[in-house]
Amino acid sequence: MSELLVPWWAQQLTLCGWPLVSDPRFALSADQAFERLLSLGVGGRDEFAWRLWEEAASTDGLPLSRLAGLELLALGSVVGWVPERTDEAWLLALASDIVKSFSTLKAWLQALAPLNDPALDAAGQELLVRERQQRGVSWLKLRHRLGSTEAVVPLWPTDLWRARAAMAPVLAWPVESSSDERRQHQALLREQGEVNGRDELKSLLFWLAGQGHRYGWEMDAVRVARQGPETRAEWLSGLNDQQDYGRVLLRFLDDQEPSDWAAWDWLRLVDQAYLGYCAGWLSASEAESFAAHAIDLLQQRYADWEAIAQAYQRGRSLFEGRDLRDSFERDWADLLGAAVTPWKMPLSRILGDEQRQAARELVRQHREGAGSWVLTVASIRDPDLIHRRHLDEPLGQARIQDAERYLEDVLGLRCEEGAAGLARFWMPAQAHHLNQLAADSRHIAGRKLPRGSSQRLAACADHAATISMAEKYAFYLVMASDSGRYPATEIEALAQSLCDVLSRFYSDPLRMLSAWHAWEIVLSQDETPDEVSLADDIAWHRRDPGSPFHWLTPSRSLTWLEPGVRPTLRRFTAISLAGPLNEALWQAPQPLAPQDQEALGEWIEHQYALQGARGLVDFLDFLVEAGDRQDYQVNYAPYTLNRTRLKAEIAILESGECAEEDRVHLLRLKHVRDNACHCNDQDMTAWDIAQLVDLALAGRQLDWLDEARLSRYLDTALQLAERHYSSWQDYAEGLYSGFGFFMDDTPEREAFLLRFREALTAWLEASPLLAGAWASLDFPGCAMTHWTSFHVDILPGESRQLH
Repeated sequence: MSELLVPWWAQQLTLCGWPLVSDPRFALSADQAFERLLSLGVGGRDEFAWRLWEEAASTDGLPLSRLAGLELLALGSVVGWVPERTDEAWLLALASDIVKSFSTLKAWLQALAPLNDPALDAAGQELLVRERQQRGVSWLKLRHRLGSTEAVVPLWPTDLWRARAAMAPVLAWPVESSSDERRQHQALLREQGEVNGRDELKSLLFWLAGQGHRYGWEMDAVRVARQGPETRAEWLSGLNDQQDYGRVLLRFLDDQEPSDWAAWDWLRLVDQAYLGYCAGWLSASEAESFAAHAIDLLQQRYADWEAIAQAYQRGRSLFEGRDLRDSFERDWADLLGAAVTPWKMPLSRILGDEQRQAARELVRQHREGAGSWVLTVASIRDPDLIHRRHLDEPLGQARIQDAERYLEDVLGLRCEEGAAGLARFWMPAQAHHLNQLAADSRHIAGRKLPRGSSQRLAACADHAATISMAEKYAFYLVMASDSGRYPATEIEALAQSLCDVLSRFYSDPLRMLSAWHAWEIVLSQDETPDEVSLADDIAWHRRDPGSPFHWLTPSRSLTWLEPGVRPTLRRFTAISLAGPLNEALWQAPQPLAPQDQEALGEWIEHQYALQGARGLVDFLDFLVEAGDRQDYQVNYAPYTLNRTRLKAEIAILESGECAEEDRVHLLRLKHVRDNACHCNDQDMTAWDIAQLVDLALAGRQLDWLDEARLSRYLDTALQLAERHYSSWQDYAEGLYSGFGFFMDDTPEREAFLLRFREALTAWLEASPLLAGAWASLDFPGCAMTHWTSFHVDILPGESRQLH
């Protein structure tokens, strides 16, 4: 049809002052055409594409008004903004609309010019008639040919870039940009996203895909939706210069507008990928892969183009801080409804399988490696980590110093401990404890928790709890890496170890997120009121298809080693005999750094008057052989059989001045008289056992005991507990009696006893859940009463005992 269209095109352009040539694409030079475009207010490809498409999409079919479209097309063709294969398609679209809009030749000719022009002489009138006849012949031929043509006009060079029409239609791909155009696009990227080069651009593109603005907006929406009017007002006032955004968000919530604006990020991902190619910072294949990834995500979230446009409009409203919902029809009418819109093709058809797979492979490669696992898991606590790909990326001095302060001041992790010190933050016994509680709650086996807590725990029985411990370890590992303290090889080994464990305990990252979410809901209810739950953040990553979690590749290593020691169930039971004499210890103890050893040694000297390893060992042996229990049996138990002698002894001691030793003796005699803390009714061996275990663990942290000697003391403690008690409840009563009987006189005695009693109850009932481990452990020597967990993240039992 070009033999008719092109001459007709040239003929129409003479009305705009163009010379009459056979092909208008050769009528002007590129410089002349560009100057003409500038005079029309068109300075670049995007503005040109918008103007040309608007002309084609316009419902105004008058020939003279459509001449602007024909001229734009010619100018764009000359400067190379419309490819040769595409310009005739656009010409056909413009010609078809013009010619078909007039039912008769007379209507066509009348629209072109009046039948009589008084300003023309006879020769001019004759020339006008001849020209009109020639145009009429052209019109008749075109109308005949166009009327018999049903072919789809291929205006868009590739389906992949149709999504970018929200910013500007793409008329050509790949684009051959001049050096001036590349500089313009680079300046535009710097202006829009503070992007100064290829690496920063790629970081931005992955951020738009994996988090974008939508994450922060949705977190605000979820949390503000749960608040009352006063709290909402306080939140709004705290936004400072972002209050316009806050007001729009609150209006959306009041109107029950869907809290979905992912299209704002993903359409911009397409746009920025295109601009990145035009700027010379991305190859064509890279830009295509990023655009394909965006479309892949859009297809997973939205059913059609209109849903995308609605979500984008909401996102733009939040970004600009003004509600743009009322302008939706005006802003999107042409894209959604025009006959020649790039969005005429359904959303579901614009991405081929090969492009989809290539895009997914690009993202998986970006997220591959153990370091990506660590950064992604840690990003729940620190969302800014989403920008990073490697643990060993160069960091600013401020970040390095912040990480060092965190290790030193918050974690108490000293340089002298080396990377091995991180092992004390790997607590598999904690995961075992939680899994056991969940398994028991499902079967209601001896649980003393309130019914609501038991039901919440039962819902976690299908989810391994390792992630609730491992996610904190991942964050600490990032801090350790950022501090620069440790060799990169050691950090890499620990990262690989964490990746291997999580891949072994969870079939895929989404299963891991499900487990994390379930446990976070339960555990966050035990936190202090000012502690922010991560449940909302985890839920966002579960449902957002762009989240990095969806693109992690599990480790398939057949050999793996945990980042820390996994104690046996028997060893952990022995450690737990210390009870609330100290904070719950969820891992095997290891030697501390010198300054911490010094502080612990001073505490032991102050509390027990013990100095050095020899003194500690002698006291531990004393606790094994006799302990405070023997003191009671020899010096106080006989008084329970002779109340008269007891009263007399008390009276004698009260009648005179008492030395320190006599004062202590008098105090304990009164405890016997009053049966304080049921001291006369209970076996107080638990007091010696708990001290034995607590001090033995401290001895290992001081490096005064080696592993072998620690094991012997722990085994002895287990044997004593088994011989003297039948349950954790009995053990707790004995421990309470011993604590109260041997406590020194103090004005705070009743407060101390109350707190210790509450701590014992917390250990027995696991309320809060991580108060202590007695609720999840069988008492030494007793038959198994707990249900077996279905997870592999449990502590191994002894070889002779199934668990």
